[in-house]
Amino acid sequence: MPNPLIYHHTPPPLVPMFAKALLPKKSGAGDAPEIPALEAHLLGASTVTRQLRDYKKICGFGQHTHAPITWPHILAFPLHLKLLTEPDFPLPLLGLVHLRNTITQHRPIGEGESLDLTVRLGNQKRTDRGIEFDLITEARSAGALAWEETSTNLFRQARKNDKPAGKTERPELERYPNTLSIQAPESIGRQYGSVSGDRNPIHMHALSAKAFGFPRAIAHGMWSKARTLALLEQQEGWKSGALRVSCQFKKPLFLPGTAQLNWQTGDKGWDYQLLNSKGDAPHLSGRIDWL
Repeated sequence: MPNPLIYHHTPPPLVPMFAKALLPKKSGAGDAPEIPALEAHLLGASTVTRQLRDYKKICGFGQHTHAPITWPHILAFPLHLKLLTEPDFPLPLLGLVHLRNTITQHRPIGEGESLDLTVRLGNQKRTDRGIEFDLITEARSAGALAWEETSTNLFRQARKNDKPAGKTERPELERYPNTLSIQAPESIGRQYGSVSGDRNPIHMHALSAKAFGFPRAIAHGMWSKARTLALLEQQEGWKSGALRVSCQFKKPLFLPGTAQLNWQTGDKGWDYQLLNSKGDAPHLSGRIDWL
């Protein structure tokens, strides 16, 4: 295992890593690339940065003494990018698809707390769509695990001799009793990128998105998840303690756009989905479990 990268208080700068992300991988992805067990640490990260206020506003979170449940993901983003742009990482960063995200909050994290963040790569597997792997993030406070996240990414790659997959019938979409409308303005990708550091071209402008095969820019999946949670935590019955939030990313939300947040409550957890404006296709779906 390579030696872990360690940073104190200040994460690695993003601009040099963005430049590296544009460079082709010398070795290429190959037929069966092996993802190394890379690891990075940011020790003594403050939960309060100059972007936090704007992040709350852009995602719609209320004013609380604790940080939004998705905020440690933003704090750890420079470490994510660092590992994905390391020379030993064999896959091109641009083109990776974010499939799933699960966050476990063991307790609310107070604004002003100092966190030790750890990010590592793992759980590589081959699927019929390509290579999947996880970005695993942990946040500790005073040595105790307070928050953790698993983000599953896909590198599309067809195997030799694979037959094209036949069309599968789409399952009937379940509808839940509660619905709210969400507006995603054309500029939300740039707004979210300014506070998260995630400036993937597919989210910035229609022209840059078209270079990657999209007719218009699309919303960040983690903005959609954060916006969803910001609305759900305002609903009656929400529990702000220990919880787990899973999410599967589905169809892109094109900008500007309107989506429907649809959910149902329960004693042990809530089910939710973000649907298109017609309500007949999901942008994302997931579940919140009270722990």
